[in-house]
Amino acid sequence: MKQGLQLRTSQHLALTPQLQQSIRLLQLSTLELQQELEQMLHDNPLLERLDDPMDLAVRLLPDGALNQSADFSAGSNETTASPSQEESDNSDDYAPESATTADNQGEDSSLWGEANRGNSNQDDDDGRPQLEIVDQSLREYLLDQASLCTRTERDAALLHLLIEALNDNGYLEESLEQILADLPPELGIDIDDLLFALTLLQSLEPAGVGARNASECLALQIKRLPHIPLVTRRLALTLVQDYLTQFAQRDFTRIKKALDCDDQDLREAQDVIRQCQPHPGKGFSKDRVDFVAPDVIVTKTPLGWQVQLNQDVMPKLQVNALYANLLKQHKNAASLHTQLQEARWLIKNMRQRFDTILRVSQAIVERQKNFFNHGAVAMRPLVLREIADTLGLHESTISRVTTQKYMLTPHGMFELKYFFGSHIATEAGGEASSTAIRALIKQLIGAENQTNPLSDSKIANMLGEQGMVIARRTVAKYREALRIPPVNLRKTL
Repeated sequence: MKQGLQLRTSQHLALTPQLQQSIRLLQLSTLELQQELEQMLHDNPLLERLDDPMDLAVRLLPDGALNQSADFSAGSNETTASPSQEESDNSDDYAPESATTADNQGEDSSLWGEANRGNSNQDDDDGRPQLEIVDQSLREYLLDQASLCTRTERDAALLHLLIEALNDNGYLEESLEQILADLPPELGIDIDDLLFALTLLQSLEPAGVGARNASECLALQIKRLPHIPLVTRRLALTLVQDYLTQFAQRDFTRIKKALDCDDQDLREAQDVIRQCQPHPGKGFSKDRVDFVAPDVIVTKTPLGWQVQLNQDVMPKLQVNALYANLLKQHKNAASLHTQLQEARWLIKNMRQRFDTILRVSQAIVERQKNFFNHGAVAMRPLVLREIADTLGLHESTISRVTTQKYMLTPHGMFELKYFFGSHIATEAGGEASSTAIRALIKQLIGAENQTNPLSDSKIANMLGEQGMVIARRTVAKYREALRIPPVNLRKTL
């Protein structure tokens, strides 16, 4: 077989580095974007932020005095490029470039900085920073009490052993027999020693700690509740010790028959049980609430619903003027030229990211006006393709924009994907959004008679009377998505 060379032409789609960066920035959340930006600022000396939180920090003079007269935002204000200046700057390859999100942003920052420095609160310990109180874990809290209630080192060691065996909820999952089997025989510890240590543990705060199951946990707390009538306390203890499963299933008829009590007695015992905490260690959890910063904010104006970007999450970027001027004089620095181009790409892609988010948000608000006027029950069906066709973008782009991007509205904070949902046909030939149907189900259950709650079939019939033909299993699916318990667990006395 003879070898030879052939020349062949073909077409293929290639993503440029600039386009790849644009796609990556578009799909990042606000937190991920800030982390990505910090890394880029660290790697590229030609890129700098105008909204650096250290810009308003107190500066020291060479002699150690405070410099209160210097305006550290003036330099950034001079280098901020207005939209009219950007067109003229494009002709100069080394002109500084910025990505401010609002006109006069540098001026506003300067004014706010001076106001903050001049209006310091003199009653707040001369402005010294306040330290956050260190959270105490359940283990540390129990060990502090253990040092006060043990008489011998042996009792203290066994009590510490049981404290270490507790889970995050304050339960002792291992049995005393298993703990005893793990101890060396030469220590001479028997089951009575562990029972005494367990009694000490269960006498500590919070009440219910050291319980081996939910029944014992509730019983320990009921015994320590003050100002409870003796009859009611005994009935509550009997419920949690012998009929906890039936009580959780709201099988009140069987309980009343077994205990020979009436609704009033059972209601009083139920009120006592509700004062208990089934997870005594929950208050010592290290989990913190994650706060979400909105990307866009929707407000009502005389002209209608207005969408604006959240300026607090928009980084203000620019090309460093000093390095840009040096590149004018030394055009042989190839590495700096590459970093200059990367900085300009980032600034441009950052503008494009926020502009796309704003356009998509405006299109969503335009189609979901009924939601903003009347709430979730007025949500209309909406799919990604509808927004994509309107804005002339690809459906995958809309998917990236609406993922982990949040909108602050008068009704609360919502992810952009919340406004998209499937549709269900109505008897009148129209369409109803699945989000609206879930809101109606929640509304119906919220207004139900708790002594005779609505079943899934009854809810389906009530929706059918409003023209929404929906199956019972669909109602059950939506109810479970709303984390609403079934009818038997919603029943009260």
